Amino acid sequence: MTLKRSLKPLLHSPLGLLGLLLSVLVIGAALLGPPLAPFAPTQQDILARLSGPSAAHWLGTDQFGRDVFSRILYGFRSSLEVAFASVGIALILGAPLGILAAYNGGWLDRVTLRVMDVLLAFPIILLAIGIVALLGPSQWNAALAIGIVYIPIFVRLTRGPALVLRASDYVQAAQALGAGVGRVVLRHILPNLASVILVQTTLALSTAILVESSLAFLGLGTQPPNPSLGQMLAEGRAYLTLSPWTSLFSGLAILLASLGFNLLGDVLRDTLDPRLQGR
Repeated sequence: MTLKRSLKPLLHSPLGLLGLLLSVLVIGAALLGPPLAPFAPTQQDILARLSGPSAAHWLGTDQFGRDVFSRILYGFRSSLEVAFASVGIALILGAPLGILAAYNGGWLDRVTLRVMDVLLAFPIILLAIGIVALLGPSQWNAALAIGIVYIPIFVRLTRGPALVLRASDYVQAAQALGAGVGRVVLRHILPNLASVILVQTTLALSTAILVESSLAFLGLGTQPPNPSLGQMLAEGRAYLTLSPWTSLFSGLAILLASLGFNLLGDVLRDTLDPRLQGR
């Protein structure tokens, strides 16, 4: 079954449709943030500070009178930039490394596994905090830190199936005909790992949004005055009794963004897993 045919049941799954709609909504809000935002994300209105939802400010304002709805739209962009950049780094570095380690075996495989085991020994958030603390707090340092943390996940993900594919008859036949490593990997191994990589990429985007929000909450991600969902959540906690709107809506935005990609990844995993095709 091809990947295109395997994805058809996704449109018939309520959870899959919900995840797809949430993901498209979040990505659309990030891309269309500037024209949709009624105010600039840093524009202040001191007279309207800590106000609730109204006709002028749909989701209220924060402690500086900045429009929460506008900042959430720009916050989506910041979170998705970090999420896509970090997962892209992990995918580009981790997937080829896992495939080559499985294909070549020997010392390359052993060294790669030991290094990945060392990285996996640390909790994701603690290792990301350590890397950002070393590099300095910023949006792109956070993306690099999350990407480094996620590399072992993609190495482990691709290495196991690649070991099975390396021993398959069509791969051995290609090797017997004189095909080089690059041709075998690109033509025979990588296409058979496409569905596995797609599912893990979608799930990694969900967790990357949460990790980015956690780093921003701790002041290690996007720096003020640039908006970030985790940063908004941290700033609003000091005013929960006066005006909970900033923390409430920024937390809801993080939930929707993460939930969308998570649901999409779960349904893709169930759809593309041949062991679950009959269920």
